[in-house]
Amino acid sequence: MDAILDYTFKYLNETEKLSEHAQSNYRAIKDKNLGEEFMEILKNGTVSTMFQPIVSLKDGNLLGYEALSRGPKETFFENPEKLFEFARVYGRLWELEFLCRIKALENISKCNPDFYIFLNVDPNTINDEKFKRGFTKEFLKGFDINPENIVFEITEKNSVSDFQSFKKTIDNYKDQGYKIAIDDTGSGYSGLKLITEIHPHYLKLDMTLIRDIDKDGIKHALIKTFHDFCQTADIKIIAEGIETENELNALIDIGIDYGQGYFIQRPAADVERIDNNLILHIKQRNRKKREIYSNKVSAALVGDICRKSITISPFSSGANVLELFSKNTTIQGVPVVENHRLVGLVMKDKFYSKLGTQYGFALYVNRPISLLMDKRPLVVDYETTIDVVSKQAMTRNEENLYDYIMVTKDEKYHGIVTVKDLLEKTTELEINYARHLNPLSGLPGNLMIEQRLTDTVLSDLPFTVLYIDIDNFKAYNDVYGFENGDRIIQFLCSVLMQAVEKEGSGKSFVGHIGGDDFIIILEGYDVEEVCTTIISNFETGLSGFYNEEDVSRKFMIAKNRYGSEEKFGLVSLSISGLSNKNRSYKDIYELSEQAVMLKKKCKARAESCFEIE
Repeated sequence: MDAILDYTFKYLNETEKLSEHAQSNYRAIKDKNLGEEFMEILKNGTVSTMFQPIVSLKDGNLLGYEALSRGPKETFFENPEKLFEFARVYGRLWELEFLCRIKALENISKCNPDFYIFLNVDPNTINDEKFKRGFTKEFLKGFDINPENIVFEITEKNSVSDFQSFKKTIDNYKDQGYKIAIDDTGSGYSGLKLITEIHPHYLKLDMTLIRDIDKDGIKHALIKTFHDFCQTADIKIIAEGIETENELNALIDIGIDYGQGYFIQRPAADVERIDNNLILHIKQRNRKKREIYSNKVSAALVGDICRKSITISPFSSGANVLELFSKNTTIQGVPVVENHRLVGLVMKDKFYSKLGTQYGFALYVNRPISLLMDKRPLVVDYETTIDVVSKQAMTRNEENLYDYIMVTKDEKYHGIVTVKDLLEKTTELEINYARHLNPLSGLPGNLMIEQRLTDTVLSDLPFTVLYIDIDNFKAYNDVYGFENGDRIIQFLCSVLMQAVEKEGSGKSFVGHIGGDDFIIILEGYDVEEVCTTIISNFETGLSGFYNEEDVSRKFMIAKNRYGSEEKFGLVSLSISGLSNKNRSYKDIYELSEQAVMLKKKCKARAESCFEIE
């Protein structure tokens, strides 16, 4: 037995270069001579299952539960990593995974699950003939579970030995209704190749990437990049290992789809309900996030332009669909729906193309349309923004470029959107929005500022309004020219936006009043950090706008209003802040008058500063 163990380990180490952690586990296994104990676990089925929920970071709704297996308590194998590492090195991975899946399905079937069940699968196991035979629809019927509720989590920690065969297997499972997730993304072998080749439904980010994401700028930027990529590729992200409220908030602000971790709920032997306070927190955080960008085109939802369409059953015959298209000449496609759930799409051009082949008409006209339908059309949620849907639509294969886009709401079919709908609405929004933007900064101008200020003053919510302008700006323009002055305006614009995005927790709005005057509206009264960040970042980047002489002497020489040369300090910022903490305002004009008085006090200081009333 030891000889077999040594040979198997040597082979794995040479072909896959096992990590030090895996080698350490192997040495512990051999030293403790645990073979018999492990075989007893397989024989008696002494593994237990814990369930940990995965929730939407958009509204707190439940997506599903991940099944987590544990060995017998107070033994070497209680730790699942050691249990599976032993099985892998010992050549018993298939038997152990099968046992764990059986236990998980037995336990969760008692709940009559209408949610997704996430099951961990080694990438090389899923390609095994034993797995294919042992995970059929008939097998799941014994637990009264629909294949469409199963998500295979493919761990990225192990490499795929036969990629072509693996991809073919994954596509086959997708066609049967199973969902695919890549687990531990960011910690393993296959990386982007695995993602791009198999195009999973879900991408689970490794917890090491999530830890302290609210404090680590590099991690934040990396996760944001993953998010942008997955939006375009129509892949949903699940962030694992969320342990603090700040981590949760950072992920919501980025726009991550789903979350899992101790802060949401610890693994439990039974399926437990999600805490209502957590759901409320997620909804409130998203509401505040939307309010920051509520005037932008990216806030428009695809559900707002979605329209109803005739639907058919997957059991409808080709003849039925042919008659439908013949009677409704304006319809270019028809969604295939079963029990309110979308299962496919039939586009007219592709349908006629199939019937037009040599034996196509005879082959398909009297058979169910499920044989011809596209089982994986582009499907987006009602709450997805139009700009994201446009990106996803344009990245489709050329033959699918103008297919209908399917819209779901609460996982049920809701309607369709065409590429024409997207183009028309995007153009309309862009034109309307651009009419109210400052052409230099691209920020909302006076009309939108007045609307937002009015709503803010009339509300009962706590707020602070910051008025920002540049000191010595006229002198700078006289010395360096208006073109460079415009560059400083644009630089300040980016500084303000970055500060607000970093704050990211309130009803925030940035507007350009005109010239060198800006406004920020924040929810709440704790704004000192925002002001400090703005001033610090602005002054850090200023040196690039001056020549070396002016920088070294810390002033510039320009003509005053009387035409005489005078020394002027380098440009600086004055920030005056008003809130409703100790007083209320009847309208925006009373607020503006008070702001002018406070600004004079701030400008009396010959340096960047802020004054908060």
